Amino acid sequence: MEAGARAGFGARGVIYVLVGALALQIALSGGGGKQADRGGAIGEIAEKPFGKVVLWLLGIALVGMALWRLSEALFGSAGPDGAKASKRAMAAGRFVFYSFVAYSVLSFAAGDSGSGGGSSDRQSQDVTAKVLGWPGGQWIVGVGGVAIACAGIWIAVRAIMRKYHKHLKMAEMSQKVRRAVDFTGVFGGSARGAVFATAGGFAVAAAVKHNPDQSKGMDDTLRSFTETPVGPWLLVVIALGLVAFGIFSWFNARYRKV
Repeated sequence: MEAGARAGFGARGVIYVLVGALALQIALSGGGGKQADRGGAIGEIAEKPFGKVVLWLLGIALVGMALWRLSEALFGSAGPDGAKASKRAMAAGRFVFYSFVAYSVLSFAAGDSGSGGGSSDRQSQDVTAKVLGWPGGQWIVGVGGVAIACAGIWIAVRAIMRKYHKHLKMAEMSQKVRRAVDFTGVFGGSARGAVFATAGGFAVAAAVKHNPDQSKGMDDTLRSFTETPVGPWLLVVIALGLVAFGIFSWFNARYRKV
């Protein structure tokens, strides 16, 4: 489980660094049709020499992450409060999420280009349109959007408060490494939280207007930052923050308490 967890953090770091780099490309040059989301990152890897091999390795590493989260849900996580029901429930949710991500990456590596490499924007709009067609669908989408927005704020606040310290082996770090961990943890977590909160806001707008086109995946959410009064520079900051979060994930691969 420890090996799987550390490999999974490493794989998560690769994906976030690539998503951040693609977002930065969009901010500075329009992106040239690139997707700044997981699908875009997977496609970028697949285009490189030995890309399929790398995708298989990433997918297997993400399976390790999913199994580790499952073990936390079943047996509790590291730390004095690791056996709390709320912690185990969150671990179960993360198991489902990472299982889906691992399946997407492995399916793409196996040749199903419509799986991991699909547009997050189209997927988000398709799901929103389907749910809006259900009885009470507007309420379901609206509550889901509020939940995503609140999760984004929660992620950002916890990052700013450096709550991640209790999950890391801080005593094993040099002062220089601690500074790097805190910079990437606070900056990266805040940027990631901002993306989640903004995506949640778009889901709420889709519910209020009963229009699935208002819902946005990660790519369109990131592009929306270029429409602010400061132009593309806010996206530059967010993109660099996502790269920082990827690097923070690599620190987790080394120092996480598992």
